[in-house]
Amino acid sequence: QVQLVESGGGLVQSGGSLRLSCAASGNIFSINSMGWYRQAPGKQRERVASITSGGRDNYADSVKGRFTISRDNAKKTVYLQMNSLKSEDTAVYYCNAQVTLYSGGAEHSSWGQGTQVTVSS
Repeated sequence: QVQLVESGGGLVQSGGSLRLSCAASGNIFSINSMGWYRQAPGKQRERVASITSGGRDNYADSVKGRFTISRDNAKKTVYLQMNSLKSEDTAVYYCNAQVTLYSGGAEHSSWGQGTQVTVSS
């Protein structure tokens, strides 16, 4: 009932930039928080950044000052601008959204399929 489609991943050299996008669609009544998570090989998934519907953002210490999260509520889309990329940023990046459906039910967490970001040193 909810689809989150990510785009913008790829291969970039250390120090470069990438911009990820994630568009939500489906039977969505409202979206509360949206965010980005990442999972590197052999590691647990970790939160990278999140943003409330009102625009309040929050970042992991490892990306503060380098990454910027933003969202367009009308388009149900969240973005992640990643600058000064490092090899340790290499991971699969997942979009997350806390959604409430028109069909009812409690707010729940939806995930995208993930997009690979690879930073070469």
